[in-house]
Amino acid sequence: MFTPAGPTLPHAALKTALHLLAEQNIFIGTSSWKYPGWKGLLYEEERYLYRGKFAESRFERECLEEYAQVFRTVCVDAGYYKFPSPKYIADLCAQVPEGFKFSFKVTDEITARTFPKLPRYGERGGQRNPHFLNAELFRSAFLASCEPHHEKMGVLMFEFSHFHPRDFQRGRDFVDLLDGFFSQLPKGWQYGVEVRNRSMLHPDYFAMLRSHGVTHVLNNWTHMPSVAEQLEIPGSLTSDEFVAALFLLKPGRTYEQAVQTFQPYQSTKEINEEARQAASAIIEMRRADAARSKTKPSFLFVNNRLEGNSLLTIIAVLDRLGLASEALRKAGPSKSGV
Repeated sequence: MFTPAGPTLPHAALKTALHLLAEQNIFIGTSSWKYPGWKGLLYEEERYLYRGKFAESRFERECLEEYAQVFRTVCVDAGYYKFPSPKYIADLCAQVPEGFKFSFKVTDEITARTFPKLPRYGERGGQRNPHFLNAELFRSAFLASCEPHHEKMGVLMFEFSHFHPRDFQRGRDFVDLLDGFFSQLPKGWQYGVEVRNRSMLHPDYFAMLRSHGVTHVLNNWTHMPSVAEQLEIPGSLTSDEFVAALFLLKPGRTYEQAVQTFQPYQSTKEINEEARQAASAIIEMRRADAARSKTKPSFLFVNNRLEGNSLLTIIAVLDRLGLASEALRKAGPSKSGV
């Protein structure tokens, strides 16, 4: 079930495999969904034509509905850059069926200790963020928009980009602040923490998250140990009820290098065997847990910048687990592609 571009799986079978896992509270999706490079794989180009030409604005506005016909979850990276308004959340939820779950990156107005010197921050670049870990702001500006659609919310991930010595002299200072922050947050939500300093992967950090029922988000990132390596660290699975993992980049590679290497994300250009094996291991572990006891939804998200095309990476993982063949049998014959 492989082509030069990567593995293939009929549309209906991919949907069946993902839905089978979702029934076991294992949700697999991608980081964002607005990729024209997925035309012909996931998206039908004809749906987005205007006067015979591909209309990118129509595609970006409407493709979530088509995405959600196959997938049961997606990571909304846009939440990191701007507080999601009630209308934004409502519009997203209106495009997906019952049972679909959105996971969000929480806005950096909460998670940036110091604003980076980037154009979008303007004069605030390089300045200390006065709203860092402001629990009240998170409740009013972020959580309030999600509340009316609680059943469609997955894990809310607090991404803490790479800290510098000016941010914290000791990792323990960050852990203490985070401890106080989670003590103020409402219960009944799935929270996760994504750190991008390997030095933060400390027993005190893991223990603090466990005390609040918060999951450490396993992540493949430039300066981090791989997901496979993080799984081997004692205590890294900080919740017995759910797991969250982000397969973003090959460790050692920068975001900019990955974009240059892989865009426009139409095919698999580099197989990351370690990441595929780690994703498979997490899925098998959660399937076993689901069979033994009631669990909360777990989430695995794959980025195009891991191998070149996250759809094909996900299919390869399903194939490795034998879920592709099982889904093919249940879905029946199909002439379509992904």
